[in-house]
Amino acid sequence: MISTSDIRNKIIDQIMGIKDAEFLRALSEMIDKSRVQGNAVQLTEEQKVMLAMSEEDIEGGKTIDQLTLNDRELEWLKRK
Repeated sequence: MISTSDIRNKIIDQIMGIKDAEFLRALSEMIDKSRVQGNAVQLTEEQKVMLAMSEEDIEGGKTIDQLTLNDRELEWLKRK
């Protein structure tokens, strides 16, 4: 049986690929309306470490804009 964590991660991966802002807005509203109060997600230690690393990257200016990322991704795909 698939774990809750696996399902959650799969959904997150799928959401990351959605580019339609209106669809994402509607999805966000649906999630907000169905959320049960007091039912916070408990992060694993690995997730906490990844979040801390992300914060360090942001503070250190180790980020790029979406257009640059898209360009680099296309270049990488052409080399494959």
